Amino acid sequence: MRNLIQRVLVLTGLVDRLQPVALLALRLYVSSVFFRAGIIKISDWGATLALFHDEYKVPLLPPDVAACVGAFGELAFPVLITLGLMGRFGAAGLFVVNAMAVISYPQLWGFDCPAGIHMHFVWGAILLLLAIFGPGRLSLDELILKRLGLRPAPAA
Repeated sequence: MRNLIQRVLVLTGLVDRLQPVALLALRLYVSSVFFRAGIIKISDWGATLALFHDEYKVPLLPPDVAACVGAFGELAFPVLITLGLMGRFGAAGLFVVNAMAVISYPQLWGFDCPAGIHMHFVWGAILLLLAIFGPGRLSLDELILKRLGLRPAPAA
């Protein structure tokens, strides 16, 4: 039995080595989704403003301000996440942008095909995971911490 447990531990140790690559893949995927949405917003600013005035119901913000904040969030936070620079901050910020998208577009909940709302939940889960665990070892955060000698000790 002990031998079997040791073999399983070796195997899980090998799988653990994939964690930085998996976190990088998640960062690149979720960043690309939101960055492309931001590019679309700024490519036709008139249509974006019309959507924020007519379709999206962002709470507390005037439509023009909400459009600017939304476009900024979809363009700036993905860059931080992709680079792994202030990765947790970028992931948390994009999580808020994603939540605002779900809250401010109530039609998303009523479509016959629930894939739209489900994808927002998937993106939200990925962003929450990145905010909690950080961008991983393949990030500028890690490089900077190592250079400064501030790399936190591994959790027990």
